[in-house]
Amino acid sequence: MSKFWSKVVHGLTPYVPGEQPKLANLVKLNTNENPYGPSPKVLEALHGAISDNLRLYPDPNSDRLKAAIAASHGLQPDQIFVGNGSDEVLAHVFQALLKHDLPLLFPDITYSFYPVYCGLYDIDYETVGLGENFEIRVDGYLKPNGGIIFPNPNAPTGIPLALSEIERLLQANNDSVVVVDEAYVDFGTESAVSLIDRFPNLLVTHTLSKARSLAGLRVGYALGNRDLIEALIRVKDSFNSYPIDSLASAGAIAAIEDREYFEATCKQVIDSRERLVASMQQLGFEVLPSGANFIFARYPGQDGAELTARLRERNIIIRHFKKPSRISPYLRITIGTEQQNRQLIEALQAILSE
Repeated sequence: MSKFWSKVVHGLTPYVPGEQPKLANLVKLNTNENPYGPSPKVLEALHGAISDNLRLYPDPNSDRLKAAIAASHGLQPDQIFVGNGSDEVLAHVFQALLKHDLPLLFPDITYSFYPVYCGLYDIDYETVGLGENFEIRVDGYLKPNGGIIFPNPNAPTGIPLALSEIERLLQANNDSVVVVDEAYVDFGTESAVSLIDRFPNLLVTHTLSKARSLAGLRVGYALGNRDLIEALIRVKDSFNSYPIDSLASAGAIAAIEDREYFEATCKQVIDSRERLVASMQQLGFEVLPSGANFIFARYPGQDGAELTARLRERNIIIRHFKKPSRISPYLRITIGTEQQNRQLIEALQAILSE
């Protein structure tokens, strides 16, 4: 450790992203990327944005992008905040809205970036255990807190929380912010955006990385009450006034406006997921119910790390989490193309037959 580091750096345990291997001919099912490319209209918009104007700074307010997002969700532009991927948006959320005297609450098995942000911003937190079937238990959050955050559907389990349960959670937590991280919501989970105008303490975050196939552009956003959005803007403008570059803005607007392509690819992923689940269950796997573009599954009596390694030998990359031990038998598998899913099933059949 360097003597030149700031004190906070010594205590950080950084988030570890999914592997991005550089090998050819991989079936890459480890980082929940969309197997289908972005809308052709996105590529057209990106080509159109390449001009001499790149010498100019982008719009610091991203007004056109905010207007497109607002229109797609039935909200007003001043209810939208945009950032360089939803991880940056979440970082600002933790700093602007979730740092209080009482502890922040989130599930014990969830997106592993949450405790990283708490370490970075010195936020006290408590985890709330998932239920016996890995479900989020709203009753565990009915206690004093400095805020609540969870993904819906949850990660890495993929299990969605019903909108009625989110409403019950909001009603019981009028004095703290409730953040619903909807990175995977478009693959069959009901969004909480419809509750925003009724609950001023609700903030919902979205990303264009998953359902709109734009992980490479890094665009995310938050939707909520104007007071919450103003807090995020104050933090953003104290950090980076230009988080959305001109190309990202052009591509994001085109993706959001091409509703037909978005809905078609989401349906393809959902249909493929259901077929993959059925095939894995036929092999004897236990698969948790998923509202995401991935599944969480285990084979009774088989070690999750070993299965992951055996698949890798066959050039198939999935995600395995060693901790906590409760989920170590499970494999998190991104939904791929039909061909990729078939290759996965064939590999699993071969491994299990051995």
